[in-house]
Amino acid sequence: MHPIYSRLIMSKDIRIKNGLSIKIKGAAENIVKKAVFPKSISLNPNDFHLITPKMVVKIGDNLKAGDVVFYSKDNQDMKFCSPVSGNVKDIVRGQKRKITEIIIDTDLLQKSKKFKTSKFEDFKREDIILSLLESGCWPFINQRPYDIIANPSDTPKSIFISTFNTAPISADIQIVLDDQKNEFITGIKVLKKLTNGSLNICVEKGNQTFINEIKDVVIHNVSGPHPAGNVGVQIHHIDPINSGEKVWTINPEDVAIIGRFFLTGNYTPLRTIAISGPPVKYPQYYKTIAGSKLSELINDAGVNDDLLRFINGDVLSGKTVDKDNYLGFYNNTFSVLREGNHYNMFGWIPFINNKVPSIYKTSFSWLFPNKKYDLDTNMNGEERAFVVTGEMEKVFPMDILPMQLLKECMIGDIEKMENLGIYEVAPEDFSLIDYSSSSKIEAQQIIRKGLDLMILEVG
Repeated sequence: MHPIYSRLIMSKDIRIKNGLSIKIKGAAENIVKKAVFPKSISLNPNDFHLITPKMVVKIGDNLKAGDVVFYSKDNQDMKFCSPVSGNVKDIVRGQKRKITEIIIDTDLLQKSKKFKTSKFEDFKREDIILSLLESGCWPFINQRPYDIIANPSDTPKSIFISTFNTAPISADIQIVLDDQKNEFITGIKVLKKLTNGSLNICVEKGNQTFINEIKDVVIHNVSGPHPAGNVGVQIHHIDPINSGEKVWTINPEDVAIIGRFFLTGNYTPLRTIAISGPPVKYPQYYKTIAGSKLSELINDAGVNDDLLRFINGDVLSGKTVDKDNYLGFYNNTFSVLREGNHYNMFGWIPFINNKVPSIYKTSFSWLFPNKKYDLDTNMNGEERAFVVTGEMEKVFPMDILPMQLLKECMIGDIEKMENLGIYEVAPEDFSLIDYSSSSKIEAQQIIRKGLDLMILEVG
């Protein structure tokens, strides 16, 4: 029996009532293929919010997997490492010579930098942090408030891991972790040493897996519509964040990456990515590596149509990219939708043109809760007046006034933002408001700007 299965901690049930589960066709099937090793990978500083990179390498340098590519200007101990061995092909710069991408051509024979982790069970907290920083694994750990990479000098009051997704056509975490159970359990052992508080793992209620058997952690059984799987929603209902407090979060496969690092001494950020969406002929999973070129995977999945929207992440909170782009550092889902570049005449007429899942009774979608839809990106209207309607509260499962918070973020009133709960939210928690709001506002962008203002003014 694994040592972490040593002591039982009582599980807790959390039921999320407000929200909306959007059923879309094209969810990835339970098929996992090993992708061809990529010819090139990308390390994109834009994946790490508010990190200003200081380059360690230059074009033409040879790297091993685990070698430092750049570090954070604000914290030189926070390193970002190459996931492969290869040659630095290009360092792409944008406006004001800002570094936007580092392209690395991979070697046929992969070599890895070896880190000393053979006796990690005896490591103290400081040793664990140092190993994570040196290996490039530290960026996997995020913090709330602000939804940014955690500060290694902080001590969180707790750590949260959400092991299920409720966003449309997103990756099934159980499939992602199916062949990484030992790595995940080892990662849990390591993370336990980083907090004096509880390590909380949220699972989908009724879905019994190996995770439910892990001991020395607090298991929470969560049920409800999207965004029940969002870690921010879970923190709000289990261990709310007050001013001055820090809670760390980490994605499930990133836990396995950390576990693999301490088991092998190698930095190997493997990714199990779900390529999904209505236009995808063969929606399935691929085993690849973080930062891989996407075009080969897209072609293998049978995505050949024109006028498509490619999204690094889920359809509600992901980022639009080109087909020839690279997989994001944190992504387990790559979504494909048809471009909604068409006009519905009299689209405002109730009961006739409203044929998508909706929070309103003017759509018949509520009569068919299990029906799946072939949705596109059409917004069915343009930005309108931002008025009080009560619609946001129907899909927002926190004890926070979302419309009032959005308005205070727009005008930058820090005191009111604090009073309205800015410390507890992240952009992804407002993704359903982007989808359902009749005003067509970009709520996630507004919240991100509000959080950045808080970092600048409050810290």
